[in-house]
Amino acid sequence: MLRGYMSGKFNVLFLAPEVAPFAKTGGLADVAGSLPDALRRQGVDASICLPLYRTVKEGGFRLTRMIAGLEVPLGAGKLACTIWSGETSQGTPVYFIEREDLYDRPNLYRNPEGDYYDNFERFTFFSRAVLYFAQHAGIRIDVIHCHDWQTGLVPVYLKTLFRGEPFFLNTTSVFTIHNIGYQGLFPPEKLRLSGIPYSEFHPEGLEYWGQVSLLKAGIVYSDVITTVSPRYGKEIQTAEMGLGMEGILRKRSDSLYGILNGADYSQWDPAVDPHLPVRYGAEELKGKKECKTLLISEMGMDERMADKPLLGFISRLSGQKGCDLLLRVAHRVIEDGAGLAVLGAGEEHYEKAVAKLAEDHPGRIGVRIGFDEPLAHRIMAGSDILLVPSQYEPCGLTQLYALRYGTIPVVRATGGLADTITPFDLATREGNGFRFESFEPESFFSAIRQALSLYRKVRIWRQLVVSGMKADFSWDRSAESYLEIYRGLLTWDH
Repeated sequence: MLRGYMSGKFNVLFLAPEVAPFAKTGGLADVAGSLPDALRRQGVDASICLPLYRTVKEGGFRLTRMIAGLEVPLGAGKLACTIWSGETSQGTPVYFIEREDLYDRPNLYRNPEGDYYDNFERFTFFSRAVLYFAQHAGIRIDVIHCHDWQTGLVPVYLKTLFRGEPFFLNTTSVFTIHNIGYQGLFPPEKLRLSGIPYSEFHPEGLEYWGQVSLLKAGIVYSDVITTVSPRYGKEIQTAEMGLGMEGILRKRSDSLYGILNGADYSQWDPAVDPHLPVRYGAEELKGKKECKTLLISEMGMDERMADKPLLGFISRLSGQKGCDLLLRVAHRVIEDGAGLAVLGAGEEHYEKAVAKLAEDHPGRIGVRIGFDEPLAHRIMAGSDILLVPSQYEPCGLTQLYALRYGTIPVVRATGGLADTITPFDLATREGNGFRFESFEPESFFSAIRQALSLYRKVRIWRQLVVSGMKADFSWDRSAESYLEIYRGLLTWDH
């Protein structure tokens, strides 16, 4: 009965609300786009499914219509959808659920006024349509790997409406929490649209303080839960970081695993990066210096800053990302003789405050408001130090990219930042960056000063840079950990 396991190869279907490069708002898309490719390199028959958003239609991707008029229940009626197929750049199959009135919109989840009013309908339909599609197309699934609240109903469906279906008899589910703060909360009357029995609405099931939580749905009903770093897996079981979900996570702690995200070095490697004016590697760092000089010019900074330490900050501008700390220490960084390059967009008051930094320190601070992927690569290459002062950070990828680009991270000791960045010890020459514990300006600035002090020790700094560039945080390492979990599920008597 253990189809994939006994044959030596098994099928994993990834369900995600966003997948790079097709649709992206954050790091979830990078995970959903890179991990399946890495698993296929290890012999897993991995594929991906996501909604067909407008951004996919406008992206110029080559898609083939696979199924037209597939009817899927929603509420008292049925809606027809079309299934399209494509593939990632590395050949992983990707399936798209098309329903224009649900997914053909300017943004993925929200408009400027807030979340789309029908997000429950949009992602309930997606979750159910995936199962109907797999059954209709005969795509057998050994493991269905769901990502974040938008897919949280899939494990519920497998344990309720689809429980008696022979096609899904051996299908198991994995649910990955990328950010415990996004909980997918909706009024309980919405539940009838899903077809899931109301008997599942109780404190041990879907109910969360009088509402339906699709995040909780995934946590409670999946066979295994993962999150994106070992430390974050422990943090979300505490009252401080669990945001109300800590009780159910502690209850399921035996099935909860923290696995570090990986870095996609096909996209983030200064030796092959198409966005850089000059490419470089660990054996030849001259190009990094040239990238710094050109970045300073691009950011409108004083050319003399090329001989000073340059700090980079590439982030969403929000409290969670440590913007308040950045604003509190920026002037002291400048007083210490360093420069600062900032790229980001987010909450309006932070955008204004960051822009004012550049006005107050012309030539010393360069700011770009907005998201500019090529510029993000150039700041990563041109900076000497990357600042990541997050209040909390499930995993974080920028610190991993920074290491590969020879840019030393200064991070807060939380989540995946603490799992990946080890404080440099001058006596032993061990460590790969700088960390601070307390979410306070003084603690942050102290770590920056440690980095600036070491920067002046040219030979030791170079050793630190080269060591970081040679570190391996690739997806292949993460894929091995997921593979172990999948194998455990396939030998599990369920």
